[in-house]
Amino acid sequence: MAGKEEIHVDVEGRTLKISNLHKVLYPRTGTTKGEVLNYYAQIAPVMLPHLKDRCVTRIRWPHGVQDGSFFEKNAPSGTPSWVRTAKVPTTGSRAQSTSDTLVFPIVDDLATLTWLVNLAALELHVHQWTVGRNGQPRNADRLVIDLDPGEPAGLHECCQVALLVRDKLAERGLDAKPVTSGSKGLHLYSDLPKRLPSDESTALAKEVAEELQAEQPKLVTATMTKARRSGKVFLDWSQNAGSKTTISPYSLRGREVPTAATPVTWDEVEEGAEDPLGLGQFRFEQVLQRVADHGDLFAHPS
Repeated sequence: MAGKEEIHVDVEGRTLKISNLHKVLYPRTGTTKGEVLNYYAQIAPVMLPHLKDRCVTRIRWPHGVQDGSFFEKNAPSGTPSWVRTAKVPTTGSRAQSTSDTLVFPIVDDLATLTWLVNLAALELHVHQWTVGRNGQPRNADRLVIDLDPGEPAGLHECCQVALLVRDKLAERGLDAKPVTSGSKGLHLYSDLPKRLPSDESTALAKEVAEELQAEQPKLVTATMTKARRSGKVFLDWSQNAGSKTTISPYSLRGREVPTAATPVTWDEVEEGAEDPLGLGQFRFEQVLQRVADHGDLFAHPS
């Protein structure tokens, strides 16, 4: 039996041990770990600014997307000493014991990103708040509303609802930035003019969701109950809670094919609202081409 394939690489002055580059992580497309690492290395210049100072929860698929995954919040054993981490109290806890604290990695550089991806962390999820220079969580600096379609609704209906959410946010002085989730739906982000406690940003998102539920009851639901989502778009306002995370823009997803959360333009959303085939989820090769063509639409929406 052959031994594990390993190589040592220098990433911005850090020596990393990379293993199993030829291992297939997406069997349907034959996409290998080496290709995944290459994607993250290429997308890093536009992705890292949106990961900066944010604690990262990972979803790992060590044997590929066909063989199950697991969530990981704490930095794993063997974490290099140079990886930045932050200690965050668990929800509702004020104690300082280890059991009441999570120690998250923070991805501020390509070396840390490469290290995590080498652990088959395909998905990187972040909070809507950042960590300050003192290592403590700050209030939320952005708002997110997750548009989650209940079958038979899909991305087409999400685009229709996204336009309504955009208008509701604009009424509150907030500009929305659309991002396809890489899974089924669409995420809308708004930078907050001032930082808000997570319960306040959550209440704001819930207010928008419930207004649209009242105005468009056949198309929109703000109710968590999955049984009530059929044929509607669920506006998940709860993603703003301090303990919740959302997939980072440009992160891959652990689906059958290697799609990624992708910033899009409002013109594309409007096209998707008009035409059921007008907007789809993007594979990582397409995401790289879009960045080459348009730059970072999440930083500079159009």
